[in-house]
Amino acid sequence: MKTKTAPNILWFKDIDHNDLDYVGGKGANLGEMYKIKIPVPNGFVVTAQAYFKFIKENNLMDQIKKILKSANTGNPDELLSASKKIRKIIKNSSMPDDIAIDIMKAYKKLSKHGGLTNVPVAVRSSATAEDLPDASFAGQQDTFLNVVGEANVVKRVQACWSSLFTPRAIFYRENKHFNHFKVGIAVPVQKMVQADISGVMFTVNPVSNEKTQIIVESVWGLGEYIVQGKVTPEQYIINKHSWTIESFIKSIQKIQLIKSKNETKEVKVPKYKQNHIKINDKTAIKIAKIGQKLHNHYAKAQDIEFAIEKGKIYIVQTRPITTLNQKIDKTQITIPEDILGDAASPGITSGKVVILKTAKNISKIKKGDILVSPMTSPDFVPAMKKANGIITDKGGQTSHAAIVSRELGTPCVVGAKIATKKLKNGDIVTLDGSTGKIWFGNLVPSITDIPKDQFTNIKTATKIYVNLGEPDLAKDISLRHVDGVGLLRAEFMIANIGIHPKHIIATKKQSIYINKLAKDIGTFCKHFSPRPVIYRATDFKTNEYRHLKWGKSYEPEESNPMLGYRGAGRYITSPDVFEMELTAIKKVRNKLGFKNLWLMIPFVRTVQELVEVKKIIATNGLLRSPSFKLLMMVEIPSNVILLNKFIDVGIDGISIGSNDLTMLTLGLDRDNSEVAKDFNELDPAVIWMLKRAITTAKKRGITSSICGQAPSNYPSLVEKLVKWGVTSISVSPDAIQSTRQTVHWAENRKLK
Repeated sequence: MKTKTAPNILWFKDIDHNDLDYVGGKGANLGEMYKIKIPVPNGFVVTAQAYFKFIKENNLMDQIKKILKSANTGNPDELLSASKKIRKIIKNSSMPDDIAIDIMKAYKKLSKHGGLTNVPVAVRSSATAEDLPDASFAGQQDTFLNVVGEANVVKRVQACWSSLFTPRAIFYRENKHFNHFKVGIAVPVQKMVQADISGVMFTVNPVSNEKTQIIVESVWGLGEYIVQGKVTPEQYIINKHSWTIESFIKSIQKIQLIKSKNETKEVKVPKYKQNHIKINDKTAIKIAKIGQKLHNHYAKAQDIEFAIEKGKIYIVQTRPITTLNQKIDKTQITIPEDILGDAASPGITSGKVVILKTAKNISKIKKGDILVSPMTSPDFVPAMKKANGIITDKGGQTSHAAIVSRELGTPCVVGAKIATKKLKNGDIVTLDGSTGKIWFGNLVPSITDIPKDQFTNIKTATKIYVNLGEPDLAKDISLRHVDGVGLLRAEFMIANIGIHPKHIIATKKQSIYINKLAKDIGTFCKHFSPRPVIYRATDFKTNEYRHLKWGKSYEPEESNPMLGYRGAGRYITSPDVFEMELTAIKKVRNKLGFKNLWLMIPFVRTVQELVEVKKIIATNGLLRSPSFKLLMMVEIPSNVILLNKFIDVGIDGISIGSNDLTMLTLGLDRDNSEVAKDFNELDPAVIWMLKRAITTAKKRGITSSICGQAPSNYPSLVEKLVKWGVTSISVSPDAIQSTRQTVHWAENRKLK
């Protein structure tokens, strides 16, 4: 037992981080915050030395040791029984007179400064090994709120002392090998904030470990219900560099914990408040800045509790976050830190490695394997559908592998650089598609899975579309809360056919090709009807076409296929191939009867190209009408610069391909891992392009959409899109719900 001498009482103004042995982690933090002028309600701490004195004067040590020695703390029943016996002994023992008098005097002094005869206080526990970098006793000891009267404060202090021996606290100390009598307990007594709103804040995202984000969560009433999980808080994610809100998730709250006389009780939240936001954006950012000040002061990520009374913010507690980077039990596995890539498609999975250098050997992939490749192309899709996870050496978050994986719902890590060299066929690996990390061994049982997207009935004026291409997914995705298919990729379906369309024509098998394509397109139209399905005509690049059977006979080798023979220019040069697609579209609309199918033209370099393509479409009997819309992709700077002239030719809407538009604006290839790090859809030049395109479309009375990955990656961008007047946002299936929530939040902000 500690023998250091200290006063029974220390005020916050006299405490700092050097007083851990006297006031515990919570008490030291309160003193530190008070000194650096954080808005902390004033108070004092009943020191740990007062607790040790109480134990000694009542001769409790031997009694407690005897109870603990006779109990098997690994047995829940015996642990509970021992805890009850010890706590009863402590509560029934006599409080030394000098300690009781000091507590009463301090309480009277605090009440005097509070302007009341008996000010309500919070009586909290603060273990002297609590909230340390390598251990946290948070939540193991008791807290009492709204305690009024000097006798009640003394009684609650003694109850806090007894809570040093809750079952959880005893078990934790046993596992951590802490001596039960080397751990003391101090008791902060603090003016009670009569919180209208309470909350918690993390100065680093505790789920993703993202250091640029601060999480602020809030509820009506007192904050105990957040800790207990009784209510779901509203959540702000705030970027600490720009001090902007990246996302906001609203929560309807029906019950709250409030002060009632000298205790607390649960009551219903008034109906007018249940659907009302707890704090506004300005307040959330103000709270976050206080959090960052604490983070900087302690030089560690902080878990902070706050309360708001009559509009004034109070910080009532802070402690280090002790759970960062603990998703993996590192004692079980050696983590090869050189196998790191970019997060591409969320989810955690494991399986046997199968390395495919080319698509020729895709038959080697069996269901449940991990596909590892330098990079993927459309002809990898059959193998990707079987794989549990995908890893590529090259590419970024908007590469083919990333986009397809998100659509398939398959965890994926891209840009891992040396994965094909470091990993060997047959290795068992685990990958986390939300962090880009790869480990040897099957760690899935020890990692928490990413929560699955859930159905929501949130309504938005801005339509939420989905990007698809795999017919097998049509039925499942159509059942979700989505307004249609904003981007139906032709490439996936044509890759499934597997034969170059020129060879199809040469062998006069056009009907087989058309029927197969029409069947696949019809699958989407059937399941999504009457919601629109916007089919983007083929935009294979020459290197991708070459992978199809007979492809090398028809495709040139280009040094830069991204800027080569593709999109609308290809339709004009080879109208016979494009006409097979148009015939398939007519079959779906006219013979199968799905009038919800529209057409979108990609990669239109010039206004004249759009004129020529429209001639081919019209010649084949497809004319714009209320049930047949013709849209154009906006993915080249010329599309934005001359958008008014493109609209003059006659289109019903535009869809911004933010991936290609970003690459061509910044002059870099997203699939080149050497420069992929500079791919930034929030670059000011790209933002200018997006705003110009959307506002021009709005002014001209046509629809505007965005179908790249940007809205999924950057919730802050969604607010801008809504503000500018975008009519729809089309995202990968994994981002449907989160995007709708963000749009809902952005629309409410716009209305306000």
